[in-house]
Amino acid sequence: MVLNVTAGELLAEPEPVASAISAALDIAGFGLTGQWRITELFRRTGLTDELLNSLVSANPITRASAARLCGALRLPESVLWLEDLVQDKNPKVRQSAIRALGRVGGRRAVEALMASANRIPVHRLAIALATAASDLDIEALMRQPESEKAAVVTVLACGLRRDKLRVAPLLGIAHDRRWPKPVRVAACKSLGMIGALPASDGLGTLAAREPDADVKKAATLAHRRVLRSIATRLV
Repeated sequence: MVLNVTAGELLAEPEPVASAISAALDIAGFGLTGQWRITELFRRTGLTDELLNSLVSANPITRASAARLCGALRLPESVLWLEDLVQDKNPKVRQSAIRALGRVGGRRAVEALMASANRIPVHRLAIALATAASDLDIEALMRQPESEKAAVVTVLACGLRRDKLRVAPLLGIAHDRRWPKPVRVAACKSLGMIGALPASDGLGTLAAREPDADVKKAATLAHRRVLRSIATRLV
C-alpha cells in the first residue's frame, strides 16, 4: 500500500488521523510485526521524518498535532522531543506530549514521564503511566519510588490498569503506616478501581480499624466499590 497524503494534510486533522492509526494498530495486534507494517507505510514516504521535524515547529498548533500523531504511531524516536515538549509554554502542546508519551510507551517513555513528574498533574501522569509502563516498569517504580508523588502516581496507575496482580502489594501499602498518607489513600483508591475479591477483607479491616480519618474514609469507599463490583459480576 502507498499513502498518498502529505504531512501537512495529516497535521491539519490530527484527531481523526490519530484515531484511524490507532484503530489500524489495534487490528494489527500487539506484536512488533503488525506495528511495523503500519509504521513502515509512513516511513517509506518520508512522513515519519516530517512529523518528527514538526515537533520543533514554531507553530504550537503544529507541535501539538505532531505530538498527537507521533504518539498514535508509537514512534520511539519521538520520545526525546516529546520529553522537551512536556515543558512547552503552550498548555495544549504539553497535554499532547504527555498523552503521546503514554501512547508510545516503553522504558524510555516511562523515564521521560517520571523525570517530568513535578511538572505534570497527578491525574494526567497516572493515566499516561498506566498505558506507557510494562509490568516490570510498574514493579520497579513501586519498589523504589523516587518521591512521594512518584509513589502516588504509580499506585494510581495500577488501579487504572485494573492490575489484579498488584492487589497484595497495594493492600500492604494501604495498611503500612510507614508510607505517607497520600500514598496509602491512593492505594485504597486503586484497590477500589481494581474491584477484586481478594481486596475485600483487607479493605474492610482497614475501614474498621484505621485511626487516620482520611485513610479510613478512602478504605471505606474502596471497600464499598469492591463489594459493588463483586455483586455486579454475580448478577
